[in-house]
Amino acid sequence: MPIKIKRAAAGRGIIDQVKALSGIDIRCTNGCPVSGFTSSSPSEIIKKLQLGAGEELLDSEIIWVCASCATCFSRCPMEINMAEVMDALRVMAEARGAAKPQGNMPLMNKLLLGTIKTFGRTYDLGAMALYKAGTASYAKDLDKLPMILKQGKIALLPPHGADRKMVKRIFNNIEKTRKKPT
Repeated sequence: MPIKIKRAAAGRGIIDQVKALSGIDIRCTNGCPVSGFTSSSPSEIIKKLQLGAGEELLDSEIIWVCASCATCFSRCPMEINMAEVMDALRVMAEARGAAKPQGNMPLMNKLLLGTIKTFGRTYDLGAMALYKAGTASYAKDLDKLPMILKQGKIALLPPHGADRKMVKRIFNNIEKTRKKPT
């Protein structure tokens, strides 16, 4: 579904902030596996930013639906790391108190990042348990857990083998960078 792009009255819009937060020179992107479930694709987001628009992106569900899978990054001839761009947009949306989408995508995103910070990799079962506690939806979909475990879709125990100290340093550096005045 195409989106209408309005040129920002001030000129550059939020593209400079996105560049500063993500370190990504925004030009073009493609290949998003979740764009069919949202009102816009990564390439449309980039085009909005290029045209100096984009304030409405902070209220868009795509920034919360993005799985940070890097499919678009792996296919992009310009090597734009869209996951970093999306992270920058999420930071900006939270800082401005922008409307969050229906459901709890921001909570799940936060919980998955928390497991990465703690274990060096995602710990799906741990994030799911915290999500259930955070949303008080304890019994919803609980009947699917045995099948998911049996098929090996998620691990019962936290992951190991990652350099946890290095991952924590990365998160700490990101937090320090975000706290610096711009």
